[in-house]
Amino acid sequence: MKYEVQYKGSYAILRIMLPLGAEVLAEPGAMVYMRGPVEIQTSTGGIWKALKRTFLGGESFFMNKYLSKGDAEIGVAPELPGDVEVVQVSGTLYVQSTSYLASDTSLDLDVSFGGFKSFFAGEGIFLLKLQGYGDVAVSSFGAIKMLQLEPGETITIDTGHVVAFDGSVTWNVRTFGGLKSTLFGGEGLVCEFRGPGRVYIQTRNYPAFVEWIKSLIPRDTGSR
Repeated sequence: MKYEVQYKGSYAILRIMLPLGAEVLAEPGAMVYMRGPVEIQTSTGGIWKALKRTFLGGESFFMNKYLSKGDAEIGVAPELPGDVEVVQVSGTLYVQSTSYLASDTSLDLDVSFGGFKSFFAGEGIFLLKLQGYGDVAVSSFGAIKMLQLEPGETITIDTGHVVAFDGSVTWNVRTFGGLKSTLFGGEGLVCEFRGPGRVYIQTRNYPAFVEWIKSLIPRDTGSR
């Protein structure tokens, strides 16, 4: 199975080439087109895991599996304008809920509870957890960038810009500076990561963008 990210940048689409017998799992609603003999199987992937994905991880209850019956290809794309990156998983990868797009069926998709330290800017206290060996396609709001951390190296990232990170990375969420900086500095919560491992970030902040849109909507004062 081969992947090709087309139109990288603002409006990326992932082209997945499927030889006979190949299969891939994708987020419902992500499919843009299909070419060739492809069978679609919609399932929960297990009731308990589906319930956790839906109510805890913010994902769909059902997942779509695309099974090739010959030489075929499908194109998938995220809802938000931004980039797509295919990440190789060798062990564990954590992905914030709005960034999962598609993955190899060899990877186990679950939801992980990280305690209150994983409160990602309104995204909830749960992250999608992928385990095994294979590829996963993640999407970003804006461009996507991979940061490689050496053992013991640390980096601080605004929580609204986090896309995914390796299970080998340790992390902690804290306020940005003191109380005054948190309330008036425009940052809020930040996440501190410590290597070794990869951290993927996005150049735009989805929760901040939503709040900006809300600020443009006229408010109903109730006066006539």
